[in-house]
Amino acid sequence: MRSPSFWHSLGFAASGILYTLRTQRNARIHVVILALVVLAGVTWRLTPVEWASVFLVSGLVIALEMMNSALEGLIDLVHPDIHPRVKVIKDTAAGAVLIAAMTAVAVGIIVFGPRLWQFLQTAVLTP
Repeated sequence: MRSPSFWHSLGFAASGILYTLRTQRNARIHVVILALVVLAGVTWRLTPVEWASVFLVSGLVIALEMMNSALEGLIDLVHPDIHPRVKVIKDTAAGAVLIAAMTAVAVGIIVFGPRLWQFLQTAVLTP
């Protein structure tokens, strides 16, 4: 059997991304937050290293969210009944997404914190 062409493979990947965005609330939340972060980054003119940091952690969060969804779907297909080991697997995958999201928040604080503080000092706190 012949493997699909590169372009077909990209189509399959795009289909998976679109499916995830259509069906997974948390993935949509991550994408909305990423859009807001990009808007803030453009507004506050991030450096190339800051952009790389933001996109690296954002991509990691979204990719892990997709892997978590895929794993949950597979587990539900193979083992639809409630089982303690299934719970551990699902909880562990969700925990990986949470750790990545917390890391993204930490990077966001490091990158945007000083800018936000300066904005608050000049625009809000100074009479």
